[in-house]
Amino acid sequence: MQTMTFQVRTGRRETVHDITAQCEEYARESSAGGDGLLHVFVPHATAGIAVMELHAASDADLLASLAELLPADNRWQHAHGSTGHGRSHVLPAFVPPFVVLPVVAGSLALGTWQSVALVDLNVDNPDRQVRLSFLG
Repeated sequence: MQTMTFQVRTGRRETVHDITAQCEEYARESSAGGDGLLHVFVPHATAGIAVMELHAASDADLLASLAELLPADNRWQHAHGSTGHGRSHVLPAFVPPFVVLPVVAGSLALGTWQSVALVDLNVDNPDRQVRLSFLG
């Protein structure tokens, strides 16, 4: 199994950050044109990985849905950091911190409109790490 990590600067706002290009490049290089599985993992207790359509307002819709489901207020028992920080610790139960993607002939086998995204509601931590692992 081959593994690498890269950094993502999410900033101080809630975000859905497209990481498809990094995943595709790593799959291409690691697979040497072959088949396998790409495991995408964010080693943080307050972020997740989603496979979804992006850049057609779907990312804004996801953030709006998460704001309704997990409001940024003082209801959370895990209550350090910014207001509503506890909801960020609940996020991975809804948007898991990993995804496994098929790689076919050196390319991610995503659907036409699918992208890979880092979902981060934690405004207290502007820097994230993503770990990619390829199993041929």
